[in-house]
Amino acid sequence: MAEGGGNNSVDNSAGDAVPGRIGQQLCQPCSRKDLQTTADVFCSDCDEFQCNECSKAHTVYAFMKNHKLVNAVEVKSKPTSFDMKGMDICEKHGKLFEFFCEDENQLCCSTCAIVNHRNCRSVVEISEIAEKSRSVGFPLKRKLEEVKSKAEKVVNHIESSKEQLSVDIKTMFAGIKRIRDDVIKMFDDLEVYVTRETDVFQAEVTNKQAKKQSNCVKHISDVKKSLEVVDTALQNGTPSQQFIVEKKMKKQVNELYRDVDNDCQNLEIATASFKFEETLKLPPLPFSDYVPGKLTLNYTSNEGKKSVAPVNPVVKLTKITSIDLKQTGDDVKEPLFSGLDFLPDGRLVAVDNKNMKCLIYNEKFEKVGSFQLSYMPRSVATVSEDEVAITSGGKYKIDFLRVSKSNDITFIRTCKVSTKYDSICLKDEGHFVTGTVDDTRSVRIVSLSGEEKDFSTSLPNKDCSLPAFVCDYIRNSDKLILTDRLEHTVYIYDVATNTRVVVKNDQIKEPRGVAVGPSDCILVCSNKTNSIVQLSQTGRILSSYTLDMKLPYRVCVSKDQSIIAVTNRSTNKPKLQLFKLTYAE
Repeated sequence: MAEGGGNNSVDNSAGDAVPGRIGQQLCQPCSRKDLQTTADVFCSDCDEFQCNECSKAHTVYAFMKNHKLVNAVEVKSKPTSFDMKGMDICEKHGKLFEFFCEDENQLCCSTCAIVNHRNCRSVVEISEIAEKSRSVGFPLKRKLEEVKSKAEKVVNHIESSKEQLSVDIKTMFAGIKRIRDDVIKMFDDLEVYVTRETDVFQAEVTNKQAKKQSNCVKHISDVKKSLEVVDTALQNGTPSQQFIVEKKMKKQVNELYRDVDNDCQNLEIATASFKFEETLKLPPLPFSDYVPGKLTLNYTSNEGKKSVAPVNPVVKLTKITSIDLKQTGDDVKEPLFSGLDFLPDGRLVAVDNKNMKCLIYNEKFEKVGSFQLSYMPRSVATVSEDEVAITSGGKYKIDFLRVSKSNDITFIRTCKVSTKYDSICLKDEGHFVTGTVDDTRSVRIVSLSGEEKDFSTSLPNKDCSLPAFVCDYIRNSDKLILTDRLEHTVYIYDVATNTRVVVKNDQIKEPRGVAVGPSDCILVCSNKTNSIVQLSQTGRILSSYTLDMKLPYRVCVSKDQSIIAVTNRSTNKPKLQLFKLTYAE
């Protein structure tokens, strides 16, 4: 507590003596009478400094006789009243704390001191120890001030952080809006560009087709007139007249026929498409410098085109013929056809795993060619009109054979590879997709010259001594099809987007062979349900056809999508069956 100096008197008439001030104190009762009298005593009960005259009241009134008076000089400051709010009361006994146990560092009431601390060595009165420990409040106060300061820093930091977060969020959304506006502008410019280009193209197409249409309308009119003449001559004319009409109009009819036939042969379909680039560059970029995609405008001839098939059509299988695969001639075992594929002209190529042969069947399903191999073939894929590729699960190679129109089969070359392969199909004009044997990579890409690489798509990895996967590829949509017989699953991978569809269904049990059918549907041999299951590219089951053969094993589709061939793996009744493919009504 701060100390003042000297003999300066302090006016205590208002009862607000300055704490800690040493010097004369004034009698407070006298002060209320506007008298300045030096105090002689202090009464703690009355809470007043009093002169000797005023203090005589303590001897006059009985209720004041027990008041404790002390010399005013001994009192350095007037004690101030302080509401302890129960802090000075023992919670257990309801009495004032009067003692302090230094051994156990506990406040004690009289009962606590007797009952709980009688064996303690240092139990002192609070008033005694308080006089010696007056400075203890200062460290406590400093610590409280420090706590207060730190807490205020935390509060201020949180407020500042909240404000900064609010600013950051507003800035973020402003940035998003700016980028969105830039992107919207880019696409607005793109629409203007595409509109301009397509309008010019459409006008050109319309003009070109209008001329052709006008010519055909004129041809129709000329034909009608000619038909009227011919019909009239046939009904009413004499034989001579009819002969003259025929000879006279023959040249005109031939010219009409030639012109119309030429128009039919040169029909064109105008198409328009826009394919976005895989990675769009973000603005700011002048649109004139960057078009985020490629606009394609071209003509495609309808020559050889069939009527457009419905989306995800359900196919119908109608059996054409069935043959039992029996051990004949130089066969050492009952045949097992582990690979099938059609040549473009409709002939079927099969590889017999058990008897190590490559066989050719004509359109009537008659065996017309055979070639003895030196290994057990796994699968076969048509490469061109007269060339096929054969895999060997036990050899690191792919063999290429030529099949002549007269069904002679000759060896062309061997392509050495670093992986053993099972199923094989053509991915594009220069590459195969091949299922592996005894390799953690389920499927790989092999060029026609033998260069091998892996798909960038994440594919299932299993180290199987026997092939677990059979593959096929949908070239029109860049989709890889894998059947996993161990997991009873069909995987449909979109190579372009690195996404997949997983098909699990009670209708598919131990799937084996797979082929791409009409409208790029997927046909799967379900081994344990003895059926062919049709899937869409999105994994939806479209139909299921129960076969009259056990354990269907391999399936292939003719190049014109009209015929499928199916073989099985039964040890009792191996078969090879041919079915006609049509759309179900």
